[in-house]
Amino acid sequence: MMDEIEIRGVIGSDAPLISELLTNTIRISNSADYPASVIERVIGNFSADAILKLMDSRIVWIALQGGEPVGTASLDGNTVRTVFVSPTAQGRGIGRRLMQTVEVEAFANGMKALQVPASLTARNFYARLGYNEVREVLFGEERTFVMEKQIG
Repeated sequence: MMDEIEIRGVIGSDAPLISELLTNTIRISNSADYPASVIERVIGNFSADAILKLMDSRIVWIALQGGEPVGTASLDGNTVRTVFVSPTAQGRGIGRRLMQTVEVEAFANGMKALQVPASLTARNFYARLGYNEVREVLFGEERTFVMEKQIG
């Protein structure tokens, strides 16, 4: 039987777990859509120390299954950031549950709309959740899409 998924706010000791989750997920899930140079540059932003700093300025959640990290998401003002689900746990509704958690928190904080900078890899995921493309952003070889959803 599959263990229940727990989504909770992060604590400092979660930073290395989130860093490892992001590194592994980006290398596996995003490598089909981006060159290795982009993958390594993006991974460089997510060391355990960098995650600790992000925790100071964002609301960050972790999804756990059987005590193991399987996903994460964060809210930075009205922008959804760093939504990742472990490749071994994708397709089980964890990303959807993380996004529901983010949207409930944003709405409770008075936000009426959310934006997310979506990777090529995650673009369809956000579209299925009701996010619409606003514009495409190019940063060297990295293509992302700013997407938006009305939540209130």
